[in-house]
Amino acid sequence: MTAESATVAGSWAVILGASSGFGAATARALARGGMHICGIHLDRRATLPQAQAVIADVEAAGVTALFFNQNAADPETRRQVVEALQARQARVRVLMHSLAFGTLRPYIDRDPAQQVTQKQLEMTLDVMANSLVYWVQDLFQAGLFAPDARIFAMTSEGSSRVWQGYGPVSAAKAALEAHIRQLAVELAPYQITANAIQAGVTDTPAQNKIPGAQEMLEHAARRNPGGRLTTPDDVARAIYALSQPGLGWITGNVIRVDGGEALVP
Repeated sequence: MTAESATVAGSWAVILGASSGFGAATARALARGGMHICGIHLDRRATLPQAQAVIADVEAAGVTALFFNQNAADPETRRQVVEALQARQARVRVLMHSLAFGTLRPYIDRDPAQQVTQKQLEMTLDVMANSLVYWVQDLFQAGLFAPDARIFAMTSEGSSRVWQGYGPVSAAKAALEAHIRQLAVELAPYQITANAIQAGVTDTPAQNKIPGAQEMLEHAARRNPGGRLTTPDDVARAIYALSQPGLGWITGNVIRVDGGEALVP
């Protein structure tokens, strides 16, 4: 089967951060398109129902829901997921990195106790950026990627702009984009693409943890030429479209899904 004649139905999507926001919306969209979903999420009792709702919707679409409530940045989690996919003879069409677990603290504060620590900064970079590389390595070495596979990583305009307390995450997003560029070139001979998706400001649980989140949401709604905020479904539809056959020449990019938001001050 050639890349042009490949189909997404019956293949797998591995979604890191599958229980809410962009990951949850994309899991649902790809499931409706016939893809089996392997979701990795980390939820405690209070937020577990949202993961269970995603699982129910995936199964209602008539495909397999293989979900792990574990730390996606843990090597043991990767090992377990890879083994489970191998046992199912899965062919991974899509890997989506949508992990939003990091420290939101200033680099500099008059009170040293309020500054980001080395441990916090390194954790943020490891979870929100470096973990992408380790997942790609493990899936590649296990031979799990399907022909014409696609890798997507969620970035933001914050990768190149400053917002109070966002420094550690901004650094992680910048590193994530660098990882995508490198992966795009190194994976090109294997017909695997890698792109970063830059969503506009979106009302998600992760967004709402940013200091000044409400101000950011209100400003984005005024600023966006479309007159509204970006939604997780906007991103999910874009990823579904970019996962289709015939689009394997799009790689190494930061693709904005924001209604033109980044074009205006």
